[in-house]
Amino acid sequence: MRTLVTADYAVVFGDGANRLQRDAAIVVEGTRIVFAGTSAAAPQDVTDHIDLGEAIMLPGLIDLDALTDIDHLILDSFASGDRARSLQWSADYFDRRNHVFSAEERRRVREIGLIQLALHGITTYMPIASEVHSAWAEDADDFLAMAEFSRALGLRGYLGPSYRSAVNVVTPEGERAIAFDEAEGEAGLADAIRFFDEVATWHDELVTPVFLPCRIETLTPALLAATARAAEQRSALVRLHALQGEFERDYILRTHGMTPLDLIDSAGLLTDRLLVPHGVFLDINPRVHGEDRGDLARIADAGAAIVHCPLTNARYGSELETFARYRDAGITIALGTDSFPPDLIRGIDTGVSVAKVQNGDLARGDIAAYVDAATLGGAAALNRDDLGRLAVGAQADISAFRLDDVRLGPIDDPLRNLILAGSSRDACLTMVAGRVVMRDGTIAGVDLEAVRRDSQRLFDKMRSAYAGRSYREVSTQELFPPVYAEVAQS
Repeated sequence: MRTLVTADYAVVFGDGANRLQRDAAIVVEGTRIVFAGTSAAAPQDVTDHIDLGEAIMLPGLIDLDALTDIDHLILDSFASGDRARSLQWSADYFDRRNHVFSAEERRRVREIGLIQLALHGITTYMPIASEVHSAWAEDADDFLAMAEFSRALGLRGYLGPSYRSAVNVVTPEGERAIAFDEAEGEAGLADAIRFFDEVATWHDELVTPVFLPCRIETLTPALLAATARAAEQRSALVRLHALQGEFERDYILRTHGMTPLDLIDSAGLLTDRLLVPHGVFLDINPRVHGEDRGDLARIADAGAAIVHCPLTNARYGSELETFARYRDAGITIALGTDSFPPDLIRGIDTGVSVAKVQNGDLARGDIAAYVDAATLGGAAALNRDDLGRLAVGAQADISAFRLDDVRLGPIDDPLRNLILAGSSRDACLTMVAGRVVMRDGTIAGVDLEAVRRDSQRLFDKMRSAYAGRSYREVSTQELFPPVYAEVAQS
């Protein structure tokens, strides 16, 4: 089967770089692109024609910190001080922890997350979820069900259950601490290995097993080293949340006598198979040393990738210092959303705006570099030269966005209009390996009204459980005050 996909514009790859193609056409045969150029020059011996009209086709967007949970930001990105501490597990809850959701509900949460990715134009993803509502972390059985749904839906997933040796808690005195259960970490890695080895036997191009341990401060050096060995034996990718904040850095320096980057290196993880969200707290960060003492070069020389999440970082008040500096150092930069909505268009806009402020230079708002990070950068982080580009021989992964909404205004440059005036809600096509996953806001076989209802029900259940974990007596209303005080009911 050969499918012709046409649109007013496309970002095509040639001569080593992305370029804008007007009057664009992509011809797909099976799972691959066999033509990328103008519609006038496109082969006409096709069996199907998808005409997107006033739209722009991008290489399939790659989200390497993609939310597959019911929330990861709405509730906690406006909390600080005691209210922020009250949202974490209490030391007491550590001993009585339990799942907020049933196994069926956990499965539905992940299904909803994947549906949202498809609706927002994401073609390739690596999942992230909150463990706050789980008894510990994720398990292989949960993820086997997720993998089955993911490939049925048609997305390209890099999957593995999370695992950890410890969890951040708050003591009765209101102090942050870390509580350990090392047996849980060992069992979690064994479960992750079981998942990896089983999924590897599927030989499915859409599902790739990887290792996804939790935050670095919740992992023992022994578990980090064991992860490195398991990954090396399987030539597997590892994503490790690290270099995120002051507490993490201070704790690891105090406990292990080395920086988080040193700990990663000593465990054998600092290789070209490592992906690090968010990579913010390096020596160049003003809240660390404010000068280059070699961290960027170490990461670049190892070939490790940073998964930059500009929108989420901004919402939590922390950014790379700076995107251009990391890029100029030769570091592979991919993008992630790490929150809801999984909107890489808004993320790019945020990153571009932050870069202008940081550099005091409007020209440093480099849209092309950010689009490259969401496509070519993601592909490089995955060690895949057949992803992240619209080119002959590449996988037929396409993310297309409408440009005909009056709210986008008159079109000057289609990418500038999309990034500055649009969002991923303008997505009109998500195609993965030549298969249409989403078209014009609909997904075959998916009841979006049921998704909306289930999302609200599950969110309400998750939200109401926070008060029962807090280190102090607190109401849900106190934890999550509205933007404005509500009018009293008469």
